[in-house]
Amino acid sequence: MNAARLIGTVCGVGYLRPAPGTWGSLAALPLAWLLHTLGGFPLLAIATLAVFFGGLWATRVMTAGQDNHDPSEIVIDEVAGQFTALWAISYPAWAYGIDITALWPGWIAGFLLFRLFDITKPGPVGWADRRNDPMGVMLDDVIAGMFAGVGVVIIAGISHGVLGL
Repeated sequence: MNAARLIGTVCGVGYLRPAPGTWGSLAALPLAWLLHTLGGFPLLAIATLAVFFGGLWATRVMTAGQDNHDPSEIVIDEVAGQFTALWAISYPAWAYGIDITALWPGWIAGFLLFRLFDITKPGPVGWADRRNDPMGVMLDDVIAGMFAGVGVVIIAGISHGVLGL
């Protein structure tokens, strides 16, 4: 397996069926935990950027000369998006010395919201997806991850009474 395929499919996770995108998102969870455990939010942020740019390269290589700009086996974009969604729990855990596993509701909300926004593609997520190029493949998931992260913060605020509701 060449390097682009290894990266793009996240070591073959993209070949799992059904729902390879969901498998890719699930694979991102233990990776995010490991990165956060080893280096806190800064390492997760750096890894997110590395995954984004590595995924952009892998997607370009894997789709070169093909009509399908986003084959289902490419799931590195889901990893980038899921990592982005998890910033909403990684940063506060790192900044306030909280064990990230104590924020388990945020993990669940981040996963579910990311999948929701990645599948339904509201607003800017859909715009990025319609680019029909490798940047769109990666960008739609990062934007979905941003939406999910905001959703996690809102849910946490409501749950903890911070928003006064």
